[in-house]
Amino acid sequence: MSRRSGILEFAVLGLLRESPMHGYELRKRLNTSLGIFRAFSYGTLYPCLKTLVANGWLIEEPGSAPEEALAASLAGRRAKIVYRLTADGKEHFEDLLSQTGPDAWEDEHFAARFAFFGQTEREVRMRVLEGRRSRLEERLEKMSASLARTRERLDDYTLELQRHGMESVEREVRWLNELIESERAGRDQRESGPQSPAVQRDGASNSTTGTNSGTSGTSSTNNSTTGDEGGLPRLRGTSGGSPPKAPGQPDPSEDTTT
Repeated sequence: MSRRSGILEFAVLGLLRESPMHGYELRKRLNTSLGIFRAFSYGTLYPCLKTLVANGWLIEEPGSAPEEALAASLAGRRAKIVYRLTADGKEHFEDLLSQTGPDAWEDEHFAARFAFFGQTEREVRMRVLEGRRSRLEERLEKMSASLARTRERLDDYTLELQRHGMESVEREVRWLNELIESERAGRDQRESGPQSPAVQRDGASNSTTGTNSGTSGTSSTNNSTTGDEGGLPRLRGTSGGSPPKAPGQPDPSEDTTT
């Protein structure tokens, strides 16, 4: 299996874990959600689906009522097939989610892994993020050394292109640092427990002295924490906007229909 076909199978299993879909829906989701699949055809998707069915990870189901399927047959149209994840397919996808080897740090595979971080355990997310950061720091060091050796032989435009590439890698490293810091903060908050002893004492005091103030219960709301599940952790140092997009993720405003 090639690396790219392995990434496609991973993405298809992840999307079908959310809900069953037919081929057109899958292709649309792959195009709009994962930038690395913006230029691929049905000729790539359907062999992948057939392989997953043959492995027992997907099953094919009729995607419409029997009378609609009959009408499609009489009209010479092909009835839609819906693909559903099996129990074995779910187990296989969860096994893939738990893997944190070097393949998970590469450009295309990291983008696909990041797209499913909401379904990934916190410790696995941390290892993938730290591995990606390590890989980019190595890349940045090589780029800097190469630029130092060849600077005098490059024209202004080539030199500017080299600098642009380095700045892009540096931006992603900063982004990864913010993500890792947020993951660590969330883990530390979870391990420290829902309330510190001081907060518990204050809550006990408020329950005895403020029963007529109408403010009971506020403390428990303000001290809620997020667990392992959920979406992307809130990043420090941001102004409430969306976090930077993962490498290869398309701009939602772009038209990706081919």
